[in-house]
Amino acid sequence: MLDQEQRLDDFNASRRRQALNELAGKMRGGSIAVDPITNRINLHAHTFFSYNSYGYSPSRFAWLAKKTGLALAGIVDFDVLDGIDEFLEAAAILDLKGCGGMETRVFVPEFADKVMNSPGEPGISYHMGVGFPSGKLTGKNKSFQKGLQDTAQQRNRELTGRVNAYLKPIELDYDKDVLPLTPAGNATERHICLAYARKAVGVFGEGDALARFWSDKLGADAVKLGLPEGRDLLNTLRNKTMKRGGPGYVQPDAGAFPKMAETNQFVLAAGGIPTMTWLNGQSDGEKEIRHLIQIAMDCGVAAINIIPDRNFTPGKKDELLANLQEVIAIACELELPIVVGTEMNSPGQRFVDQFETAELSPYVPVFLKGARIVYAHSVLQRLGKKGYCSSWAENQFGSITEKNRFFEEAGTRLSPSIESRLLNGLKQTKPEKILQQIEQAGTL
Repeated sequence: MLDQEQRLDDFNASRRRQALNELAGKMRGGSIAVDPITNRINLHAHTFFSYNSYGYSPSRFAWLAKKTGLALAGIVDFDVLDGIDEFLEAAAILDLKGCGGMETRVFVPEFADKVMNSPGEPGISYHMGVGFPSGKLTGKNKSFQKGLQDTAQQRNRELTGRVNAYLKPIELDYDKDVLPLTPAGNATERHICLAYARKAVGVFGEGDALARFWSDKLGADAVKLGLPEGRDLLNTLRNKTMKRGGPGYVQPDAGAFPKMAETNQFVLAAGGIPTMTWLNGQSDGEKEIRHLIQIAMDCGVAAINIIPDRNFTPGKKDELLANLQEVIAIACELELPIVVGTEMNSPGQRFVDQFETAELSPYVPVFLKGARIVYAHSVLQRLGKKGYCSSWAENQFGSITEKNRFFEEAGTRLSPSIESRLLNGLKQTKPEKILQQIEQAGTL
């Protein structure tokens, strides 16, 4: 099984698919046991199509989610939808409730002078679309997404050139040293850091010379940071050279990223749910979180993403926990579905949030509700363009309360096995009739 699980991360898609089918067959045959379904979810896992610190592919994450009993699972990659179809196919094979999204950065004109969730960068915000029915785009949608990816890659190439000058004699060739670390050419800053660490070993070896080089360049004891490519070393390298104040950093201007409203229009046109993201409530912008949420909703946002695990310490009542509780309360008041999960795009991050803790357990029903809404949206949008933000939904529901109730119920009743029995489409138009059709499909 270990060999098959490792093959799930092969850069060759056909080998990944073969390994998944083998594992799924053993699971169905009873030779591999999987955990019972729990109330744990993760809808924000990055894959190797952007950066996963464990090297997980969409298929690997789907398998581990099924194996460990996640109730719902979802992937999110930076600037691309490359992994969505693979993940949805893997979820279908495993009978796992799954959905896919994308993360990027946007400009928020109304907060142009305030830092939000991108540290040190006024006006710039991380932003998401969730529940895309497919990763296959056409026309303007394809062009918009490709623009995001191309801009990010050009930004990384320029950054690498500046960092090269600082780290001499360690210099990267972006095409030869960085891009081979990704399966589809979508490298990130974290790939660049890993490439620098490996390049340094090639120049200095793994002894004292390597330690002296990194200690000098990073201003810290490199041995304690973890040579040759430990988590603290890579994070320190990124913060020291690529973030604000570092030799590779250039402050983005208002034209460096699309406006939030433009990105929301793309997400809607591609069949997703525009989703704002929240960091920790400590920045000037996030201290005005109610105002920021209203601005986001006014230009199309219909959900909010939160990373709970990094916003509390079990048993500790502090500002982070108070801020987390506040943003959850506001989202619930405004009836915004909450999307949660752990990213796994930095070494040491958890596979899933600590839902069993006293701090998070009261919110599990809220988190499950949001996940079920996004999952149901993904299925209904794919089968009949009856998603959460569709014109159909706008015409059918008199309030957000009614809409949320329907999509939560649909997400509870649906499963991949039921989806396969609805491939001829959702013939009903009334919400209650659709729920009946789902119920009937579940009894076949």
